[in-house]
Amino acid sequence: MDSVQPPHIPITVFTGFLGAGKTSIILSLLPLLPKDYKVVLLKNEFGDVQGVHSSLRPPWPWRECIIPFTVDSQLAKQSSLTAVSEILNGCMCCVLVGQMETALREIRDKYRPDRIIIECSGSAFPATLAFQIRELERQTINDLRLDAIVTVIDAENFTGYEDTSPTAKMQASYSDIILINKHEHVDEHALDILIDNLNTLNLDTPKIKCNGRNGVDPNILFGIDSKLFRDPIPHDIEDRHDEVKILTAYRGFLPMCQNHEHHDRESCTSHMEVDVDKGLLESALASLNKESVWRVKGFVRLDSAIWILNWAFGRYDLTLLKGDTSFMQDASIRLTIMGDEYELNRKPIPVAVTKFCADLQAQVK
Repeated sequence: MDSVQPPHIPITVFTGFLGAGKTSIILSLLPLLPKDYKVVLLKNEFGDVQGVHSSLRPPWPWRECIIPFTVDSQLAKQSSLTAVSEILNGCMCCVLVGQMETALREIRDKYRPDRIIIECSGSAFPATLAFQIRELERQTINDLRLDAIVTVIDAENFTGYEDTSPTAKMQASYSDIILINKHEHVDEHALDILIDNLNTLNLDTPKIKCNGRNGVDPNILFGIDSKLFRDPIPHDIEDRHDEVKILTAYRGFLPMCQNHEHHDRESCTSHMEVDVDKGLLESALASLNKESVWRVKGFVRLDSAIWILNWAFGRYDLTLLKGDTSFMQDASIRLTIMGDEYELNRKPIPVAVTKFCADLQAQVK
């Protein structure tokens, strides 16, 4: 890849349903880029675990490189990215439009990177985001320019959730490239069915299988010069964020408790900050029903260290958290549980979720 800085800053948007593997693919691109190639990642951490007490939170919904423990961003910050910026507590496809524009302009002015990568939340539909970038193209006289929308598909689970998720279908329908991730976990027949389904949604878009943990060649993804969304936004396109319900599970003091003063620790505490038994964690994760729970991510204390947990549709990874772990000094578990809005919104909370939390001696809210 040519590392000469282009006259404009290309923007690549990664979208894909919860747990599809967007962050892993983005991070796998970095070692394949020239060493002097500067990339800034802008992440939309919608509903992610945070540990900042409400009285200490800033009045703006995004911060650059200093929120210490949103989950996927911790993985990103342990990489060779030039910087990681975040938009929090909402979706930049709709309610946080102005913040996204501000973030992109400040990234341009502060870092002047070779490329900006935007990673959307799993429940985001990229069309409205793309239209915003097109407007920014006009405002900046093409200094910031949409290069491509890349949709990541979970080969193992897409045929299961596409019937219940309009967002998943729309993500696959409006894309320059579709990356088929986790295909090594399915047989050829299941893969053929998946590709047939994707062709029904989007026949003309290239569909590329990821190379396992090695991801995909950046030369395939970069330099697309997308032709999508150049026309005004159609009236029949709408964002759907109501299909995903988010719950929080915690063991220990919960700094983000909204209902108590900062000194009222006892009423915000579930159990003391002791190590979680790994076997118990594995058993609890195995008990989750992936029809209703799609993603669990957050932080757990194992072997006197803090680990990043990423669970999606029955598979999980644990990554040692390096650097500052002080936000977990009073906690053993802080997890975000995401799943089907109808199932997780029932009262009482479904048995599978309550059992998961009870097994870990964690509270859920």
